[in-house]
Amino acid sequence: MRSSLAQYRRQVALDQNALRLLLGTDIPAGLSNGLPEQDLTLLASLGADMPSSLLTRRPDILAAEHALKAANANIGAARAAFFPSISLTANAGSMSSSLNKLFDGGSGTWLFQPSINLPIFDFGSREAQLDVAKVQEKIEVATYEKAIQTAFKEVSDGLVAQDGYREQLQAQQALVDANKTYYQLAQSRYEKGVDSYLTLLDAQRSLFTAEQGLVSTRLALLSNRVSLFKAVGGGWQQK
Repeated sequence: MRSSLAQYRRQVALDQNALRLLLGTDIPAGLSNGLPEQDLTLLASLGADMPSSLLTRRPDILAAEHALKAANANIGAARAAFFPSISLTANAGSMSSSLNKLFDGGSGTWLFQPSINLPIFDFGSREAQLDVAKVQEKIEVATYEKAIQTAFKEVSDGLVAQDGYREQLQAQQALVDANKTYYQLAQSRYEKGVDSYLTLLDAQRSLFTAEQGLVSTRLALLSNRVSLFKAVGGGWQQK
């Protein structure tokens, strides 16, 4: 336990140094001494009915759209053709059925078929009437479509992982509670001479291992929220 404590203190110190470097100042007081039961509130979870339009703020999608603009493309037409307009989340911030249907179950294959029925490139009235085959040959269009697919996949992966981590956290907390009871009973039985000290040590070790698992699961859930924050382009509020 002392060895693990030294390891975690070292890691906390390194993380605090990284935060100071990122912020360019000292760490705000509210973040430096957060209790384990409070750390999950540091990053808000997704709400219900988050629109897919949030993803248009992602740097990779913005870069792809700028490349389209450089090729004299109509961004509104490109979005209408390639960007699914759906809700990303359902109740309690879980994945919506619309998002789930964008990918073939289990294979991750993109199922959304763009309907290119609008002139995307604006080279003139005649040249703008490019057929689907010619439009798809454009590398800028392919890059844009790939950026959109990647964005939706990252959000989908994050929401799937979030549901799993929530379930895992509840199970791990139940395991900690059970081990606490086991440790208290073992301590009482040892003090009354019913069990040996070895049984008490085993109960203590089991509790310590369960608590380590709980901390790791909390960390995984928070890391997943950071990934979701990044996947939707930075925050949940639509601008």
